[in-house]
Amino acid sequence: MSSDVNENEMAPSVLLIDDDVELCSGLSSLLYMEGFATTSAHDADTGLHEALSNSYRMIVLDIMLPGGDGRTILRKIREKSLTPVIMLTARGEATDRISGLEAGADDYLAKPFVPAELIARIRAVLRRQSPMRTSDPLVLGDLKVEIANRHAMRDDVDLDLTSAEFDLLLILLRRAGHCVSRDELAQQALGRPIGPLDRSIDNHMCNLRRKLGTHISGRERIKNIRSVGYCYTGDADA
Repeated sequence: MSSDVNENEMAPSVLLIDDDVELCSGLSSLLYMEGFATTSAHDADTGLHEALSNSYRMIVLDIMLPGGDGRTILRKIREKSLTPVIMLTARGEATDRISGLEAGADDYLAKPFVPAELIARIRAVLRRQSPMRTSDPLVLGDLKVEIANRHAMRDDVDLDLTSAEFDLLLILLRRAGHCVSRDELAQQALGRPIGPLDRSIDNHMCNLRRKLGTHISGRERIKNIRSVGYCYTGDADA
């Protein structure tokens, strides 16, 4: 394990978990110049221990690690932490992307990638996590969303949403009863456009629907408008 600590103590901290030492070294140097403090771990056990033992603003996690699968590591992280995670997947295979998102990843990036794109995605996730000025919670039926501290509850029970899931829910609740396109959801919640074969939004929505459950009336909370987008239907008339 290695660390590259920025002189600025307030620098956002990023944990890199990847067995490619050269890649981690290069990313650490770039992130340092961009104002981040980094720590690197090169195997599953060390990465998991570091992720759960210290506080990080962001975790970048490779899906293939010595001593364990990145998706298994992510599930263990999610049992105790909602720290945003960007998953690195080999060749961008759909199964890797889907399983990574299902395990709780906020976004993914296929190898090989341009380092500048990873940094841009890290910044996008952190911007979405920045506290909003309003302190008024958004309440719709049995759902309550505390925007300032990014906390969502159903019947006063914490929903344990990832960063991307929280953003998607907030977008849908603010537009309850109206369809929001996948492109708009991707731009606002992921900070990037999606291609025709990119199922990131659909996978995040699948996880979100599972966590929300059905409405007390038996209605489906989030409706998929085929080839268009998604609509929050529960208490849409509120």
